[in-house]
Amino acid sequence: MTTILIILAGILVTGLLAYAIVNFIPRKLHWIVSIILIALAALLVYKINFEIRKPIKFNKEKKERYAKVISKLKVLRDAEVAHKKVTGTYTASGEDLIKFIDTAKFALTQTRNVPKTINVGGGITKEIEERVVDTIGYEDVKTQFAGTDYKNMMKIPDTDQNFKIEVGFIEKIAGLKAPVFEIKVDKGLILKGMDMNLVKQEKEAIGGEEIRGEYLRVGSLTEVSEDGNWPPFYDKGDKQINE
Repeated sequence: MTTILIILAGILVTGLLAYAIVNFIPRKLHWIVSIILIALAALLVYKINFEIRKPIKFNKEKKERYAKVISKLKVLRDAEVAHKKVTGTYTASGEDLIKFIDTAKFALTQTRNVPKTINVGGGITKEIEERVVDTIGYEDVKTQFAGTDYKNMMKIPDTDQNFKIEVGFIEKIAGLKAPVFEIKVDKGLILKGMDMNLVKQEKEAIGGEEIRGEYLRVGSLTEVSEDGNWPPFYDKGDKQINE
């Protein structure tokens, strides 16, 4: 819309100047007017090119900013998943998550089938195999976070704010509640300082190859999910993100 308005304004100004040249400006001054028109034309071309390139530049920088945040959200998600695997619940405390990674251990298990004889009644027995799970050792949770900056995973990139973790329970079936967690960031915070109109459009995105809605999010408080709401190409490396 801005580009169209600039073009229309340029056409209107050009028409008015042409009318003024023909009717009011002496012929000996036409060379001055020509210079002014060339300068205005150059400015108009620059403005049109700027408006065309603005959303392209916005999308490139937007994806770079999102990729930084998503990288942190993945670490937080993995930390929450590990916490639930060991303790049975998620946690809303970032400090507890970091401490958990530093100190907790996964139980390493081995499953085997053990023959067992059962009495089915009337003096009749039956041979079955019973599955037994043995703990054969332990592994530090920290080993799964090697190479990640989990100590600073709560900090939202390029801001002075931290992620907020929300946890709760939802009832999957009657009488059975499942733990859930959600971490979300307003797109406006991530895209702070960028073109406000384009940020507004971004927050109204409906999906497809865009991140739907106003937030970048992982997990959910309304369904059992540990997924993020970003499209798959954010999981395929920086090369594709910057294309």
